[in-house]
Amino acid sequence: MNKPFNCFIGRYQGNHKGHMTIFAKYLDQGEPVLIMVRDVPTDEKNPFTPDEVKFLWEKVYSEEIKNGLVKVIIIPDIASVNYGRGVGYLVSEIKVDSNIANISASEIRSKIKNNDDSWKEFVDESIHEDLEKLLMSKLLKED
Repeated sequence: MNKPFNCFIGRYQGNHKGHMTIFAKYLDQGEPVLIMVRDVPTDEKNPFTPDEVKFLWEKVYSEEIKNGLVKVIIIPDIASVNYGRGVGYLVSEIKVDSNIANISASEIRSKIKNNDDSWKEFVDESIHEDLEKLLMSKLLKED
């Protein structure tokens, strides 16, 4: 029998190490993770399409995907997450240190726009180039 997945829902408008830290709570124990990317319209706060976000996560977790530990899907945008009684799963908040909790995708995007390379410490190296290219191509379209 396959292990059930541990679900994470988000916009992930700049995939970063804060996200990865909470995923690692399960991955480090060999527990599978399902990354659910909300299908939100692009705008200033959401410059990346769901397909672009999915692409970035699949690049970061390519080995884990091959091993069946990570799956990335796009879901419709949601208003709430609800459950009835005894549904057979937990709803858990993962507490992290403030240095992780304070990582901001908005700040990362701002640093990329301002050619401040300090954003790179907060993002997995495998997607530095892709993240920067995607964001800069969107900025060029705005001009």
